[in-house]
Amino acid sequence: MLFEDLNLIEPILKALQAEGYTNPTPIQEQSIPTILTKRDLLGCAQTGTGKTAAFAIPMLQLLNNEHQNVKGPRPIKALVLTPTRELAIQIEESFKAYGKNLSLRHLVIFGGVGQKAQTDALHRGVDILIATPGRLLDLMNQGFINLKDVEIFVLDEADRMLDMGFIHDVKKTIAKLPSKRQTLFFSATMPAEIQKLADTILTNPLKVEVTPVSSTAEKIEQSIYYVDKNDKKNLLLHILKDKSIATALVFTRTKHGADRIVKDLIKVGVKAEAIHGNKSQNARQRALTNFKAKITRILVATDIAARGIDVDELTHVINYELPNVPETYVHRIGRTGRAGNSGISFSFCDGEEKEFLDDIEKLIAIKIPVQEDHPYAMSWQSLMSGAAAAKAKGKAKPARGGRPERTEHKPNLSGARKPAGGGNGGNRRFSGSRPKAKTD
Repeated sequence: MLFEDLNLIEPILKALQAEGYTNPTPIQEQSIPTILTKRDLLGCAQTGTGKTAAFAIPMLQLLNNEHQNVKGPRPIKALVLTPTRELAIQIEESFKAYGKNLSLRHLVIFGGVGQKAQTDALHRGVDILIATPGRLLDLMNQGFINLKDVEIFVLDEADRMLDMGFIHDVKKTIAKLPSKRQTLFFSATMPAEIQKLADTILTNPLKVEVTPVSSTAEKIEQSIYYVDKNDKKNLLLHILKDKSIATALVFTRTKHGADRIVKDLIKVGVKAEAIHGNKSQNARQRALTNFKAKITRILVATDIAARGIDVDELTHVINYELPNVPETYVHRIGRTGRAGNSGISFSFCDGEEKEFLDDIEKLIAIKIPVQEDHPYAMSWQSLMSGAAAAKAKGKAKPARGGRPERTEHKPNLSGARKPAGGGNGGNRRFSGSRPKAKTD
């Protein structure tokens, strides 16, 4: 199928052609016709499937058709709510690219920067508003934003909203929207609380599910490195000796950890920058721009800051620390293997993180191959001892979405694999079983 087959107007087709778009991705092919009929949509799609275009393109067409000749003040007709500044900026860039031949106005607002430029733009009139929850509610409370005229509402990355503790802000925003509206709901994973939210705000939606729930991209080659926590830095340096790794995105759980890794890499001559919540917006954008241009070889990121990083042809993601929320692993490695390209994911796991690995493998229904052929390989005995010690200490995983952690949860060590004895156990694509997609 071609974009020309989707009944799009000529100005949008010309913009897509200028962007080099010819064939829609599966989620675009399924979503665009549905959205154009003004029906609600529930999209379950992993990162990198092209979902921003899936909702931005038809939204532009609907709003252009109905409001192209409207004069006078411009009330907000569409709201896109997204969890992070980086993702908000990228979504606004997509609206700008696809709608460059239209007269619609769009604006992105987020915290961490002064509000005057944003409020000035709101005063001039905006058709499409892309916002993060905190800044949106702030400007609503100050009287700068009124959502009573919104016709299309998009909740993007709903599961990440839950993980970041924004779910209450989301509900406050929804309460201010007109009851009669079109709602587009997107999430890479569908935990129970997100499914419940979707059920309450969608009306007879079409469900678009282009990949199995909580699955990882098939073209991503995954591997696990068992390594003592104190050896992780040396293992990272060892891996980066491979000059074929032109760029890599490295994930940590903390801002302090990200800064520490950058310092360690710079000491040995590896160009690296960090991106996290303590960095100014300008610093984060500069780091991202340098990484995309391959001026910086390694970008070290925390989960919150990394959501929305979209780098063409990124080949490697390295989980320096495993996430405590298994869905986050799906989001992380989804930064590579995008738009039909292949990708590689390396994950470091020490004894204390073994429980996190078990949860991840349970979620994605795949046993991730173990890479044993490296100089810092952790012995099976040390791994099990570390896992048992973490259990004995009652080492609880950080609470998800601010909820109390269930301390009675026991680590599942039965799935741990014993080293097979040498060999390149993880440096290959794994074609294990995959979970079946849920149906309505």
